[in-house]
Amino acid sequence: MNDPSLREHVVYLLQGGGAHLSFDRAIADLPENLRGAKVDAVPHTPWRLLEHMRICQWDILEFSRNPAHVSPEFPAGYWPESDAPPDADAWEQSVQAFRSDLQAMVDLVNNPEVDLFAPIPHGDGQTILREALLVADHNAYHLGQLVFLRRCLGAWPEG
Repeated sequence: MNDPSLREHVVYLLQGGGAHLSFDRAIADLPENLRGAKVDAVPHTPWRLLEHMRICQWDILEFSRNPAHVSPEFPAGYWPESDAPPDADAWEQSVQAFRSDLQAMVDLVNNPEVDLFAPIPHGDGQTILREALLVADHNAYHLGQLVFLRRCLGAWPEG
């Protein structure tokens, strides 16, 4: 039931394969001065989207592997307080944390000792497969928002 090809397909999805956009492509070459930029009628900035994705992915990962994990307060705990990162280092730290947690989810899915279909003991019916697909789906949704926002800001390469 835990066929290696299923693991490969889920990892492919997590990493932005197929019709999905990779995280690295979505954030590539975003000018520092636009990381906190707003567009009329759009509630998010690139920083808010990056931090939201990082926090949510971290929360899902930690829930998946740590029975003592306590999720942030919903919804406030899943969004940053400011529109812009406090500095360039904060942006880079968030990017690196996102990448690290994404790799940890990939490693969890790739671990042949992990039954992707078994209910997570401290959950209420969730499985590692469900949580990995949730990460992929949530990231894809917000990466699409980020590309839209970048287009509105004139910061997305054409073509």
